[in-house]
Amino acid sequence: MDPKEGKGSLPSAPGGHILDRRAFLAAGGAGLVALGGCASLGKRREPGEPPLPVPRPAQLAWQEAEVGILFCYDLHVFDHRHYSQRRNQRVPIPDIQIFNPTELDTDQWAAAAKAAGARFAIFTSCHETGFRMWQSDADPYCMKALKWRNGKGDLVRDFVDSCRKAGIRPGIYFGARWNSHLKVLNFRVQPGSPLTQAQYNRLIEKEVEEICSRYGPLFELWFDGGILSPEKGGPDVLPIFEKYQPDCLFYHSPQRADARWGGNERGVVDYPCWARLPFKSPTARKVKRSLLAHGDENGRFWCPAMADAPLRNHEWFWDAGDEKKIYSLKALVRMYERSVGRNATLILGVTPDPRGLVPEPDFARLKEFGKAIEERYGRPLAETAGRGRVTILNLPRPARVDRAVIMEEIAKGERIRAYVLEGKAPGGGWTRLSEGSCVGHKRIEIFEPKVVSALRLRVTRGAAPPLVKKLAVFQA
Repeated sequence: MDPKEGKGSLPSAPGGHILDRRAFLAAGGAGLVALGGCASLGKRREPGEPPLPVPRPAQLAWQEAEVGILFCYDLHVFDHRHYSQRRNQRVPIPDIQIFNPTELDTDQWAAAAKAAGARFAIFTSCHETGFRMWQSDADPYCMKALKWRNGKGDLVRDFVDSCRKAGIRPGIYFGARWNSHLKVLNFRVQPGSPLTQAQYNRLIEKEVEEICSRYGPLFELWFDGGILSPEKGGPDVLPIFEKYQPDCLFYHSPQRADARWGGNERGVVDYPCWARLPFKSPTARKVKRSLLAHGDENGRFWCPAMADAPLRNHEWFWDAGDEKKIYSLKALVRMYERSVGRNATLILGVTPDPRGLVPEPDFARLKEFGKAIEERYGRPLAETAGRGRVTILNLPRPARVDRAVIMEEIAKGERIRAYVLEGKAPGGGWTRLSEGSCVGHKRIEIFEPKVVSALRLRVTRGAAPPLVKKLAVFQA
């Protein structure tokens, strides 16, 4: 679009890499020998057949992290009104001095993330109100304008420092789609804004540079609702990101999407859920919800799914009296099994309160969740790894089991396309426990309890020789 000219300045505050055929053969040569008898898996790649996509290092780390926490904080947490997304996107906060977290403790936030078993955490550096939670030199509508901490506060700095102290990898959530202070809706400057579209775009670029250059290596940069590309009249943030954060996950724009939304905010994905898409970015076009949910087993671009949900159903920001909305422990465990256990990364939204603390009931539930997942999936009866179409796991002694975890070496791509999981009864033969298609980073299979002495994973269809990173079984 052609930007308008002649407006004033800012107001003061009141896809992935590709594994080519040669690398594929080198990586899977041993497996090819083992699979020689299986035509569907052992045959050579035909000329013109698409190569096998593999994750970038940042994508691999993000999938291996499995669980993250999104801390949602903005000015309206302090306005004593029920959160309204529509209002906050359109109506500026009258007085930013309402921001006054008297007990702010980002170390406590990081402790909550760690208790939940999360390996990374993300903070809303700016959201719908347009207020910047750092010491911005580009935008005066930031923490410099507050009486709180005499205008010297930097919540982004506090957050990333606390995360690193706790061994949690920090990420940043950045909102460019809405800004009620500057009258921006769906990335577009509206009538009455003090800025032109071009000026707003330059502002976003400067702010993204501040975030990317000041706080050290970040784990993920999450643009709220994506970010408009330069071709569509938006800011050019990707070169800035790539200059300062080469090892960070980028989520997301029409130019690049290292991950995709799983299609809902219930914290689950449909099955199967492949980490592949037929195009580079789902934000570059209209995409069916089913493609976001399932991915494409033959897609050329690596783009794993995110399953996200607020811990308080369905509140992304704090509201008084909403403790009753906290998901039950049973629901959270089921959420994990239907997200991480279906090849997605789970991100839970947590709501610090006006004190600046994760509320005690929320902290307690996160701790219960982390403990439950560790007890349920951190202590297998036995585990093994394997190459080729058959992997056998022998138990130390016969046991009654009802769950198994299967993981692929996804650094070499998603290779398994269909499988059968079988159990061997003591002194008997093999019987089917479950079957499926997509494995990817992790597949959790839950089946009727059986007493078995061994498990057998048989890959019945694949795109390349299977590389099983883990086959683990758990006591019922």
